[in-house]
Amino acid sequence: MEYSENILGTIGNTPLVKNNNLTVDLPCLVLDKYETLNPGKSVKDRMALKMIEDAEATGKLKPGGTIIEGTSGNTGMGLALAAIIKGYKCIFVISDKQSKEKIDVLKAMGAEVVVCPTEVEPDDPRSYYSVSKRMATEIPNSWYVNQYDNLSNTAAHYESTGPEIWKQTDGKITHFVVGVGTGGTISGVGKYLKEQNPNIKVWGVDTYGSVFKKYHETGIFDKNEIYPYITEGIGEDILPKNVDFDLIDGFTKVTDRDAAIYTRRLAREEGMFLGNSAGAAIKGVLQLKEHFKENDVVVVLFHDHGSRYVGKMFNDEWMKEKGFL
Repeated sequence: MEYSENILGTIGNTPLVKNNNLTVDLPCLVLDKYETLNPGKSVKDRMALKMIEDAEATGKLKPGGTIIEGTSGNTGMGLALAAIIKGYKCIFVISDKQSKEKIDVLKAMGAEVVVCPTEVEPDDPRSYYSVSKRMATEIPNSWYVNQYDNLSNTAAHYESTGPEIWKQTDGKITHFVVGVGTGGTISGVGKYLKEQNPNIKVWGVDTYGSVFKKYHETGIFDKNEIYPYITEGIGEDILPKNVDFDLIDGFTKVTDRDAAIYTRRLAREEGMFLGNSAGAAIKGVLQLKEHFKENDVVVVLFHDHGSRYVGKMFNDEWMKEKGFL
């Protein structure tokens, strides 16, 4: 008989799926790393489990403890899954721009959810960064995850996602493209792939309102680059320790409108019901067309599932309200 001891045993080993219709004009093969098939429906399951296991090993997370984290939803889901199996409580701090579906899912998994305003500075006491840090100092036997600076995030992808992609492409991958938020995925996968073949190009997909692209190109942290944006899960107004800019060959920025439209196109033209960052990622691949040649193998990673965006990108009224339709 084949079975997992618990749901955590089903994390990883997600498939590569050929992208057909949206990339028909590209000269290369485009393969989608389909992370939504993880049990928590996102790539974040990988690093959530790794961060918890490493915290247990170092004594930072003790039996019966409370896990506290600022999250856009997906990391919270991964942490909640592991917490259920391992016997921890969870408190997640989330910004008010995240979809209602994400908040409802976290609550459904037994977590307490605290919602904070989006349009405040990271060091503002009301920000979800500040609130999560403060709660970790106030609540006994608690552990603040800090996915942005917790290097177990990167390690998870170096140990699992990177080797999977290398094996699945039989070492033929030439480019890796992924949306960048905490930086763990691009840094972990990028480090592993470049160790196998230094010629592999690693591209990050950024969003307008985020600092990554300009910082990578100039070394300048420009606060003028920071303003509110709609795209969820990628881009930042801080520089997380998990973003290893030395491993990244370049960034391309995708607009909120394009991210939303291409999220819908993935569903209707590829049968891929995915989250907002997937639309940004595939549009990023199309914007990088000039970098690809015949016989290249481009792997693009899709983070999460469309069910978390039913009230947003997949809702005509919401799309019209934002001026995207």
